Amino acid sequence: MRSRLATRSARLVLAAAVVTALAATTACGPEDPTESGAAPSSSSPSADGGAGKGETPSGDSTPSEAGTSTNGSDSTGGAGDKGESSTGDKSGYGQSCGTNDLDFTVTWEAQPISHYLVTAKAKSGITCYLDINTPSVSFGSAADGVASPVGQGGEDPIKLSGSSVAYAGINVKTTGGDGGKQFEHVIIATSEEDPNPAQVELPDAATVDKPIVTNWSTKRDEVVPRIV
Repeated sequence: MRSRLATRSARLVLAAAVVTALAATTACGPEDPTESGAAPSSSSPSADGGAGKGETPSGDSTPSEAGTSTNGSDSTGGAGDKGESSTGDKSGYGQSCGTNDLDFTVTWEAQPISHYLVTAKAKSGITCYLDINTPSVSFGSAADGVASPVGQGGEDPIKLSGSSVAYAGINVKTTGGDGGKQFEHVIIATSEEDPNPAQVELPDAATVDKPIVTNWSTKRDEVVPRIV
């Protein structure tokens, strides 16, 4: 009888030990990932499809690709607005002749009466019009050296271009006797207001006293200066 009780007691103790062990195992729960050495799941932007650190997002462009020029050049640059050619050709402008648009020569003419002949020609590449009939002519800076117009000849306006020329005649002395002042140059301008008059050398020194000047003309025989 006693041996059966002892055996039963031993079985109860063993069963209790098993139950205790099972309870302890259940209390521990699932294995902690941090204790097993496994890395935690990544929460960085790259894991979500975004750009990771140091990466350029897909589809972005640099400033040069976005339309900003990097070579410093102006694509709108070009020829000037005034239609001038690179050679400075002003043909077709219809402009009035300024004194600096023209080349002047002065020659001595003995017939039919002695006088100086002024020849005006447009400079290379220039087309202009003498739309003021009478040139401004003077000797020196004094008022008595200014030539008076006599109204002879005249075409309005005269086109000067290429080989075309215009003429004017000057009589430097319209008084008798030995009076007058000597000059070696004559001052010529297309108008009294022209800021750039030309100083032209005379063929020889001239005695000037009450000079006169004709209008411009394309005909030499119309510019023989006479007192009328």
